[in-house]
Amino acid sequence: MSENELFKAALSKAMAQCSRREFCRDDIISKLHLWGVENNDAAKIISILIKENFINESRYALAFVRDKFRYNKWGKVKITAHLKTKNISSETIKSALDSIDNESYVKFIKDNISSHRKSVRAKNQYDLKAKLLRYGLSKGFESNILYDILNDLED
Repeated sequence: MSENELFKAALSKAMAQCSRREFCRDDIISKLHLWGVENNDAAKIISILIKENFINESRYALAFVRDKFRYNKWGKVKITAHLKTKNISSETIKSALDSIDNESYVKFIKDNISSHRKSVRAKNQYDLKAKLLRYGLSKGFESNILYDILNDLED
């Protein structure tokens, strides 16, 4: 396959994949490299995809935040870390996270912690709070919110 044919095939394949679901720039670059596309051709394909609005980082970040929050029950810390690994800008991440309502977010954390509390076995209240804190941190919830929720637990 000639370079021009490979370029056209990779471009159409990338367009087809981007039309089915959201991808960020990094995802498509790694796919292009897997397909054997050279760096300068990959840059041209990415610029075409961005110009044609197949790739939109803010749209991707909003979809990522919504899905990971709703379905995976992740907190803002974990979502932020995963978006940063995909080289999404901090401003884009912040604006996507702002789409989550703060009151419903705190209620979501309370519900998640209280539901997990039913399955936790602990020797005493201190041990229970430590286990719930570790669970909340592993889900990516902010420590200050977790401290407030755990301090409100009845002794």
